[in-house]
Amino acid sequence: MIERRPFSGLGGADHGWLDTRHHFSFADYHDPGRMNWGALRVWNDDAIAPGTGFPPHPHADMEIVTYVREGAISHRDSLGNEGRTEAGDVQVMSAGTGIRHSEYNHEPGVTRIFQIWIIPKRRGGTPSWGSKPFPKGDRSGQFVALASGLEGDGDALPIRADARVLGATLKAGETAEYRCGADRYAYLVPARGRVEVNGVALQAGDGAAIRDEDGIRVTAREDAELVLVDAAAAD
Repeated sequence: MIERRPFSGLGGADHGWLDTRHHFSFADYHDPGRMNWGALRVWNDDAIAPGTGFPPHPHADMEIVTYVREGAISHRDSLGNEGRTEAGDVQVMSAGTGIRHSEYNHEPGVTRIFQIWIIPKRRGGTPSWGSKPFPKGDRSGQFVALASGLEGDGDALPIRADARVLGATLKAGETAEYRCGADRYAYLVPARGRVEVNGVALQAGDGAAIRDEDGIRVTAREDAELVLVDAAAAD
């Protein structure tokens, strides 16, 4: 089963400094049919105006993965961590027992990000933050784990969840495959480009909710950049 969720039908709002679209219920957008997809709780598509951002605010008991599509995001938190994550790279915050952080766009242009929240396997734990570059050339033609709580993904940023976040870049006409297993919940969004997922056509920004599929085959109809979450059922 693959359900296409068009970008035009997503929740969200344009706040001026922030133009955001929500694949799942978030903030003022509530859809009881889109509360989560397995352990995947939030997928926000955010465009942040230059010189603006999210002021300090708290989180707890959530794995928060930020995939930077364009520009850069600057992070600061109550543990003393600071960092700037550029386009194509990823940052992960394990909120654990509680952490406060801010995220700002200090760049001259718009910063575009995917904010992905995943429910952890266990509540609590010491909060942490990390960031890592992931050169797009390394994921050309294939899916590469960017953040993961699964065995064998030692090059990915660690998360405390039965899930992995993957990225791939495909040239027009190229195909990439990923085996997720029929018992898993997969969710794929093209950051750019048009693709087909097991024959289902997606535009940039569309979501594909994938269930009861042993694997997926993605074919690019034009140059494409993809982000995929493979998650267990929510506890």
